[in-house]
Amino acid sequence: MYAIVMTGGKQLKVAKGDEIAVEKLDAKVGESVVLDKVLLVAAEGSLKIGTPLLKGASVTAEILQQDKGPKMIAFKKRRRQNSRRKIGHRQPFTLVRVTGIKA
Repeated sequence: MYAIVMTGGKQLKVAKGDEIAVEKLDAKVGESVVLDKVLLVAAEGSLKIGTPLLKGASVTAEILQQDKGPKMIAFKKRRRQNSRRKIGHRQPFTLVRVTGIKA
């Protein structure tokens, strides 16, 4: 059984037991969260597709870690003008483990 959920502006295919990194969620480590924007649920032989969302469907997940991604560096330079700009950025993310899918 798997589902396609939308979180953080992205669509992710998840199954029970999967560990996925999603955009930062406001919850603490160890808490359980409900992802209720479910677009599709597929079980053995059956497929439910939402228009665009499925009513009554949800995915529960447990938060494993709140962290930051790798450092991205943006460097801008204008030639012959001694003008340089260097900016670093680390995108925060949340690591979750899917504990259940309800169709």
